[in-house]
Amino acid sequence: MLQMQIDSKPVQKSALVALGANLPSSVGEPEKTLCYAISNLRWRTNSLMYRSRFFSTPCFPVGYGPDYVNGAVEFKFQGKANELLNILHDIEKIFGRARDTRWSGRVLDLDLLTFGDIIAPSLNGYAQWRDMPLSQQIQQTPTEMILPHPRLQDRAFVLGPLMDIVPDWRHPVFGLTVQQMYGRLSVADRDALRPMPEP
Repeated sequence: MLQMQIDSKPVQKSALVALGANLPSSVGEPEKTLCYAISNLRWRTNSLMYRSRFFSTPCFPVGYGPDYVNGAVEFKFQGKANELLNILHDIEKIFGRARDTRWSGRVLDLDLLTFGDIIAPSLNGYAQWRDMPLSQQIQQTPTEMILPHPRLQDRAFVLGPLMDIVPDWRHPVFGLTVQQMYGRLSVADRDALRPMPEP
């Protein structure tokens, strides 16, 4: 487990990014938006990427919009975590994402799930967001980067795509692999993931 400040000296680290969309963008339906976003991310980071299949998944929380198209990518990034996060936010803006409402329907969502084994801003800071009740999660937005994503271990729409590309990746806090975390999900959550045909 590596706990460090997110503004440390830039080194190449493996990054996992979750992708999602449930509203059409200027380039078309969500599946097409995700394809364009991946191409843009590959160009912006000059990285070889490993992409999961796309999955159709129920909107979370329930009632917040149409079903999502979700996926994930894994790649190496030479730089700092906050630099990569800025790239992700810039790409979201290109496709019309407005960060004015938390957990609303969106044309594109790019979540930085992990950056190497970094835990940020600290183990306690991470745990605070991980253990926050859903009612507070909906109302509060972090003012600092939280790594790894505090709820990746709970979400089938994140773990399902990760099973395609990094089933043996191990969580730096829990010590569990993606495969083990996916196996702990309910059967109903796993069954709700519907693989989509390749675009």
